[in-house]
Amino acid sequence: MTLIAFETSCDETSVAVVRDGVVLANQVASQIQLHGEYGGVVPELAAREHLNNLLPVARAALDEARISPDQLDAVAATQGPGLAIALLIGLKAAQAVAFALSKPFIGINHHEAHLYSPWIAGSPPTADFSNFEPNVSLIVSGGHTLLVLVEEEMRHRVLGGTIDDAAGECFDKTGKLMGLAYPAGPVIDKLARQGNPAAHDFPRPLIHEPNDDFSFSGLKTSVRYYLRDHPALLKDPKQVRDLCASVQAAIVEVLVVKTIRAAKRNGVRCITASGGVTCNQGLRLALERAWEKNGFRLRLASQNLCTDNAAMIGILAERKLLRGGCVPARDAEPEPGWALA
Repeated sequence: MTLIAFETSCDETSVAVVRDGVVLANQVASQIQLHGEYGGVVPELAAREHLNNLLPVARAALDEARISPDQLDAVAATQGPGLAIALLIGLKAAQAVAFALSKPFIGINHHEAHLYSPWIAGSPPTADFSNFEPNVSLIVSGGHTLLVLVEEEMRHRVLGGTIDDAAGECFDKTGKLMGLAYPAGPVIDKLARQGNPAAHDFPRPLIHEPNDDFSFSGLKTSVRYYLRDHPALLKDPKQVRDLCASVQAAIVEVLVVKTIRAAKRNGVRCITASGGVTCNQGLRLALERAWEKNGFRLRLASQNLCTDNAAMIGILAERKLLRGGCVPARDAEPEPGWALA
């Protein structure tokens, strides 16, 4: 099977070509610089940029894969969740391609695709589910923080999620309070490597609660009040690095502790992590240490597949089509609030 996939759920335009579990091409056009001056993603600007980028990105993906449209067997796209106006661009373009080629179309849940991205690795990226096992999966990004129990391939159950600010949102908002450029998460990660994580004792929200939910708004507020009372701190580079390290330590500890606890409670020996915040080196290192200490098997999504990408959309769509786990529908509409069941 040869499949083309489109991803436009937020601020990255991506098109991938997948054949028999191998990612032949995964082209991504980022909009970070465009939205940087606004301190966050502006939905209307994102949609306009998707319109500008989609055709060139699709052509580049087909050229890289050395595939012509008449060789395609199916078409997929992110159907949700995401920004409604951004989702619309990729979804309707993909449906038009499917209609023109008389090929099946499948809409994919973005979060469900993240669930399986840790099983894609290598060069070229190849999906390998031969060693698939039950796992607790942490999906952590700018808009969402989820813990999911994956009992078997294509069967999962959400254990908990964010009840206010997601982890990535907390990184970006605390970074904005410090005057750091958007997106602040990667900047905080870089500065934290040279800082003291014990310099400030910020709260670890819900870390002692027995549930699997997350809350980071209180941490953000704590940082805001601290900076209000210590404005001179931002003029000292060393203190800024210590602040970044302390904020990151609080976020990472919550994520890791709750993930490990959920895995133990559900009796699984494998944990996975995906989503944009999984690029954070502090989080990856903390998960690796927890894995070694507790004897878990750990699978982290490759960094180029952590952020929004069409490769994971295509891989999941192919798996669903081959396993008969979906009903193709070329008239599907965007579902910006499509929660992972």
